[in-house]
Amino acid sequence: MQKEILINQKSEIIDLGYRIGKLLEKNMIIALSGDLGAGKTTFTKGIGKALEVKTIINSPTFTILKIHEGILPLYHMDVYRLSPDSGDDDLEEFFENDGVCVIEWAENILYLLPESYLKIDIINLGETKRLIRLSADEPKYKKIIESVSR
Repeated sequence: MQKEILINQKSEIIDLGYRIGKLLEKNMIIALSGDLGAGKTTFTKGIGKALEVKTIINSPTFTILKIHEGILPLYHMDVYRLSPDSGDDDLEEFFENDGVCVIEWAENILYLLPESYLKIDIINLGETKRLIRLSADEPKYKKIIESVSR
């Protein structure tokens, strides 16, 4: 299943993240893709808001992983610099650690991801416009796509 949502301003990216965040459950994985500055971290801020995270959410580019406490733990990963040869395969322990994983640049660790996740591509259409493409095969993620695309 795939749906596309047109975004006109930054606040709409946060709102979409919030709406998706409200539907997330333990051990769900959000795999984010998009160019630099597309809005991956901004989207994650919306998820953090939904999970009632009180700490500042910013890009974990240099630390790879930041853990934020909320209703559920938020495992925010930025795997931009990872590859099969980087030796950072221990990240997969967080996929089933009773929290929510949001992975920026997820395409870099497809070899680590389980079969089931919500894939979100953020396509920069210029200035503040974005096309958000949501896709999933698993029923629990399809249900999220259906809920937020109404």
